[in-house]
Amino acid sequence: MHNVETSGQTSRWSELVDQLDGRLDELAQTFTTRVREIPEYGESQVTVQEITETARETFRRLIRGLKNGRGEGRDGLLDFASDLGSKRARAGIPPESLTSAVRLDFSILWAELLEIAKPQDAILLASRVDQVWRVVDEFATRTHTSYLTERVRMAQEESSIQREFIARLFNQSTPSVETSAQVGSALGINPDSRFALVAASGEPGARLRAAASQFGSSQHSRQRLFLHESGGNTYVFWALTSVRSRGSGTRGEAHGTEAAAQQLPPGVVDVPCGYVPEVLGLRALPAAARTAESLAALLRPRDSGPLSADSAWARLAQQNLQDAGLDLAAELEEALADCKGGERERLLETVQNYLTTGNVTLTSEQLFCHRNTILNRLNRFQELTGIDLAVPASAARLVVAWA
Repeated sequence: MHNVETSGQTSRWSELVDQLDGRLDELAQTFTTRVREIPEYGESQVTVQEITETARETFRRLIRGLKNGRGEGRDGLLDFASDLGSKRARAGIPPESLTSAVRLDFSILWAELLEIAKPQDAILLASRVDQVWRVVDEFATRTHTSYLTERVRMAQEESSIQREFIARLFNQSTPSVETSAQVGSALGINPDSRFALVAASGEPGARLRAAASQFGSSQHSRQRLFLHESGGNTYVFWALTSVRSRGSGTRGEAHGTEAAAQQLPPGVVDVPCGYVPEVLGLRALPAAARTAESLAALLRPRDSGPLSADSAWARLAQQNLQDAGLDLAAELEEALADCKGGERERLLETVQNYLTTGNVTLTSEQLFCHRNTILNRLNRFQELTGIDLAVPASAARLVVAWA
């Protein structure tokens, strides 16, 4: 068989590998020079001395693997690879940078072999290239696997620590400045920043947890989500990237709500939940959580996204009045009970439209009625119910009653 290696070739291979073993310092120096060209290594906390020492030990073990194939020394090589992967993960080296660094091992070893070999060694090198690649590839695979395992462990450890600090924050009705500062440090955020918070339970709560899982790492630092769970409720909060817009009147309020809504993360924007769009600092989050929980209790089947106090204040007022034994809607029904024919429906349609527009002319145009007809209906409604829609406090009763 042409691929059977002779004893002379085996002996020559041992000689070449021995020469490699005598060039460990040169191999390590070459590796150090080239790996420092990778930006993440050049800027990392891994010192030049550590890189050089690790490279020397790596090549020593790789060369031992070349001497013994898959036999003696393989376990030591792979154990060293596991330790190296863990170290680089803890040093914060990005995975692509680690891959680039490990790939250097083969090219440097092979270049050194070509340099020390003679022309007549060409056939021998061709027959041994697979062995060199296999040894280096095993080392690289184990290093990468260990790196990923360590990264997962670190993420789990970081997540556990963060959950403890978040729980400490939410378990206090009014957290101290010291607690706020500690939590901010643990989460890597400014404790005095502005935040938004949502709350939900059941299936919507599960969707919030999924969103927090997807956007909870520092890799999504542009809008990183933080999770807290308590009493069957799921709370998610995040730092706002800009101050919510403010203005006077309805136009300014609408613009502010729109600006806040634009900051809703993709995984939250379509989840029915209670929503507090602006929270002033970490210390205010527990109170905001209670508000969001109350808003979540007001959700209705037709709601398809976060519900804020701006859009649900009437529902909230209605609920509080009902809890106090006052039912405005029932009072209105009783006041309109004597209406005959379709009068009740016409009055309700007119009043509801007027509450939306605040303008008699617009109401008449939308209902295709004469302006005087609209005025007559509004007067009739006042006569039956005692509610003057020109008085804001009276009109507010209707908004709450029909929330």
